[in-house]
Amino acid sequence: MTVAYLASTRIDAPLSFVWTHLTDARRVGRWALGSMDFQPAGPGLWRGQSLFDGSEAIVEVRPHRALGLIDYHVGTLEARVPRVSIRAVAGGDWGQDAGCTLAAMSTWRAGWMDDARWARTCTTHDLEVLLFKAQIETDLAAQ
Repeated sequence: MTVAYLASTRIDAPLSFVWTHLTDARRVGRWALGSMDFQPAGPGLWRGQSLFDGSEAIVEVRPHRALGLIDYHVGTLEARVPRVSIRAVAGGDWGQDAGCTLAAMSTWRAGWMDDARWARTCTTHDLEVLLFKAQIETDLAAQ
């Protein structure tokens, strides 16, 4: 059984610009299909709604800048786990254009997910990386 999934993309924007977008909860609420339209839910907590079934998710965005890692703790007001993470690195460090960023979003399979729900999560994350890539590049072009 697969217990983790990774979706990745190259973003044609500098790491600092990408980092700002991926750690801004209001912007995350524009591409996270399982928790859209973030609204404040308490100190550091955001409430979003799933486009799939209307369920509520509480998300806490925890950036670790020195590691280039952003953990998205997902759950309820009482308890959240770091179910989704994004690692963002400067493209130049990996032989890519100096002005681009490589981003990899990983997620963990919860024990309650059946195969159909897990497949939906993986497909959703493939789409979400395309969404945040397009949104970030569009925002950069508008500057």
